[in-house]
Amino acid sequence: MRRLALILLPCAVAVLLHLWSAHRPPSSSSADPLDNDTLSDEALPSYEVLVGVLSARHHHELRQAIRETWLGYLRDHPHFQHRVGVKFIVGKHGCPIPEEDREDPYSCSILNFTEPVTGKDAEVEIVTAADPSVLITSDVSAIALDFKVLHPVVITRLGVFPSGTRPELQSNVTVKLLQLDQEEAVVTARFSAISTGTMVNGVWYKPVEQFILPKGFEGTLVWESLDSIGLTTVNTSSVQLNDGGGVLKISSIAEGILPHRSALGFPGLAGGFTFTIYDAEGLSGLLRGRPARMEHHASRLRQEDRALQRESLRHGDMVFVDVVDTYRNVPSKLLQFYKWSVGNADFNLLLKTDDDCYIDVDSVLMKIDHKGLKLSNFWWGNFRQSWAVDRIGKWQELEYASPAYPAFACGSGYVVSRDLVQWLASNAEKLKAYQGEDVSMGIWMAAVGPQKYQDPGWLCEKECYVDMLSSPQHTAEELHILWDRKRACGDPCGCPWSQ
Repeated sequence: MRRLALILLPCAVAVLLHLWSAHRPPSSSSADPLDNDTLSDEALPSYEVLVGVLSARHHHELRQAIRETWLGYLRDHPHFQHRVGVKFIVGKHGCPIPEEDREDPYSCSILNFTEPVTGKDAEVEIVTAADPSVLITSDVSAIALDFKVLHPVVITRLGVFPSGTRPELQSNVTVKLLQLDQEEAVVTARFSAISTGTMVNGVWYKPVEQFILPKGFEGTLVWESLDSIGLTTVNTSSVQLNDGGGVLKISSIAEGILPHRSALGFPGLAGGFTFTIYDAEGLSGLLRGRPARMEHHASRLRQEDRALQRESLRHGDMVFVDVVDTYRNVPSKLLQFYKWSVGNADFNLLLKTDDDCYIDVDSVLMKIDHKGLKLSNFWWGNFRQSWAVDRIGKWQELEYASPAYPAFACGSGYVVSRDLVQWLASNAEKLKAYQGEDVSMGIWMAAVGPQKYQDPGWLCEKECYVDMLSSPQHTAEELHILWDRKRACGDPCGCPWSQ
């Protein structure tokens, strides 16, 4: 679990940040079979509660489990079937890149290997400084360089620049390779005037214990001067960095962009490192097999489109929004549904949930009836406060500058009033999408300041309580079990006679 930040986010910052311009979200209208035509005002269906269920294209089993449990209950109930409408929110486009050829499983960016793989065990130098004029003597005592591994590599040597234009080394420098968010170094090399190592192409190198850095490894290289003499640096714009034909994604810290937790000083480099490509033959095979994989994947996507069209025609409960269906695009997916909802349904409240979530619809509707919840400017959910911004992994956030997010509701379920949905829909093209739809919603809502109703019944983790309103991260089988128990004895966590 991500740790809680100790620093509260200033409200004023949140209000300003939510309006950062994002790439313009695509329109949800076209002539495709997966389109959703906007209804006329006269034909708008009317609900007290409209439920939007975020669903991945390939999650047919989860959608079907929901149809056979709480959604089926709503549709068969003589009163609820007119009171509640449910729509699955699905991206109209699948990612055209096969999973093996993507940078990570959360986006749709291709592994851009641009150069042929070198011979087996050939060392690659990320930087050369054969021209001493590019080197600058500075008073900076620490510099960091971030990188991400896109194909496994082995770091073989760490290096440091000589002191200014002279080949000798006058300061004591430690070079560390760390995994982001980790304090203990993977490998370390120490340099001094009497222990300089070996000079290669203008860089002093020392060999290190060789570790395989796997695909997806996110690391930082840190140079630290241990005395009063600063580091010798070179600005990354002055030299050509070698990423091994795309196996590394190098991103040095630059002034004016989001400060990374690994940033320790001046942007640039104070040395380099060398590496070999692990399993170069496997990488060559990956590249040779790409055209066939792309063709096969395109065929599979066409089959998936046809299956989704049949599913939508059969059940009439799917909304296809004009986005590529990946995790990183879920915030845009949600905004497009908000736009669809205000143009295609008349409703008072909108409940957002995910397709892996159990929902106790009886309890939700009962609370709506008996809690006296306002029907304007209100947000009902289980709110996480001062949640730390992650800079690595699935929840990596490289756009939001504060160390903590504003309050946001857990994604297993929350309810917002129609006026807030209308505001989101009206401003969809101005609102920036961040790494997840939950935190994005919190940032967007920080500009509005809705009345928040805190309710722990909307569970944040995969747990079970008799009085819970929702529970996330379930399989299709588990959704059936929870619902069957609820209908049998009123307790989704287990009936007495089944113990």
